[in-house]
Amino acid sequence: MSKKLSEMSLEELWELFPIYLTEHQDCWSKWYEEEQNILKRILPTTKLGLQIYHIGSTAIHGIWAKPIVDILIEIPNAATLIIVKELMIKNGYICMSESDKRISLNKGYTEKGFAKRVFHIHLRLLNDKDEIYFRDYLNEHTEIAKAYENLKLNLWKKYEHDRDKYTAEKTEFVNKYTRLAKESL
Repeated sequence: MSKKLSEMSLEELWELFPIYLTEHQDCWSKWYEEEQNILKRILPTTKLGLQIYHIGSTAIHGIWAKPIVDILIEIPNAATLIIVKELMIKNGYICMSESDKRISLNKGYTEKGFAKRVFHIHLRLLNDKDEIYFRDYLNEHTEIAKAYENLKLNLWKKYEHDRDKYTAEKTEFVNKYTRLAKESL
C-alpha cells in the first residue's frame, strides 16, 4: 500500500512530482477556461467579489512550461479568503500552504503521480497580483519571454527534484521584469 501524499516527506513528493517542462500546448488555455468554469460553479464569484486569472508560464504564449495551469483568484478580504479556501477543500482541492494573506491549493496530484490535468490555485488578497504584471509583460515582449524560457530550460535538469531551488533561481529574473512591468504602467 502506498503512502498518502500527506504522509510523504518533501523529498518523496519532489521525487514523485519532478519538474518537467514541455513545449507550449494550445490546450492549456482551454484547461484554464474549463477549470475557471468549475471554480465559478463552486465559488459565488460575483457575490464574494472574486476575480479569476490564468497566470504562470502556461499563460505566456509560445514558451516551454511545466504542464501545470496556474490560476490566481483575487479576493477582497481575509474573511473571504478563508471562505474560499474551505469551499475549495470541500470540492477536492488540496491546501498546500497558507498564511494570513495567501493560500495555495493544488488539484491533480495523486499517490501515483500527476493526473492528466494539474492545477495550482493561488488565493490572494486584492491587488496582490504581481504574476499578472509579469505574464502581461512577457506576452508583450517575446524576446524577454524567450530569455525566461531559456533560464527555465537551463534550470530544469539541475533542479528536477528540488522545486524550491528551481523557483529561487528564477526569482531575480521574475522580480526584475515584474518591476519593469509595473513601472511601464
